[in-house]
Amino acid sequence: MIKLKDVEMEYDNGTKALRGVSMDIEDGEFVFLVGPSGSGKSTMIKLLTGEVECTAGKMMINGFSLTRISDRQLPLMRRTLGIIFQDFRLIEKKTVYENLAFVMRAVGASQREMVERIPYVLKLVGLERKAHSFPTELSGGEQQRVAIARALINNPSTIIADEPTGNLDPERALDLMKLLVKINSLGTTVVVVTHAKALVDRFGKRVVTLQTGRIISDVVGGYVGGKINGKT
Repeated sequence: MIKLKDVEMEYDNGTKALRGVSMDIEDGEFVFLVGPSGSGKSTMIKLLTGEVECTAGKMMINGFSLTRISDRQLPLMRRTLGIIFQDFRLIEKKTVYENLAFVMRAVGASQREMVERIPYVLKLVGLERKAHSFPTELSGGEQQRVAIARALINNPSTIIADEPTGNLDPERALDLMKLLVKINSLGTTVVVVTHAKALVDRFGKRVVTLQTGRIISDVVGGYVGGKINGKT
């Protein structure tokens, strides 16, 4: 579960990125986080992943209190998260399989665990035949699927996707979002930060809209033509 209570974030230069944000995301939910540039979405991602600390308020992420988390606990909290970046961030000199194995080794997984887990996740994202390909041999959509596989590989309870469709054409973007919905249906909490209004409208999930550091809408449905549609 993700729980924010009266969260504020002010940077050292005086910029107030978040102003009294309160929000709960239950286990197993699918949530779109939307808003114009400068609304606070990037800061929200940084807070959720423990990259920065809020300057006021309280945050709980999957059982960890981020307002008083220790240096020892922070890596444990991050293991409950799988992060998907817009720019993929794959290791080009490693194959798809090796990219996933690298992430599993980082948390102390055994060779046996890798042999069992990696093929399963690659099949889930539709890349079982690409295990021995290098990222440069894949299309943009395939590279993004590898990034999703990497986020899933250590079985996190929550996936956070930061503009995951930003580098994809509309057809590939739709395929990717369908994959995230499928992953959510298996029980994983999914939070997607996006500007893709058409995709948000298509899926009818919960939509949290930020503007100037505040939540101005939290609805189920979507928004069309800049206006919020749906029901609370």
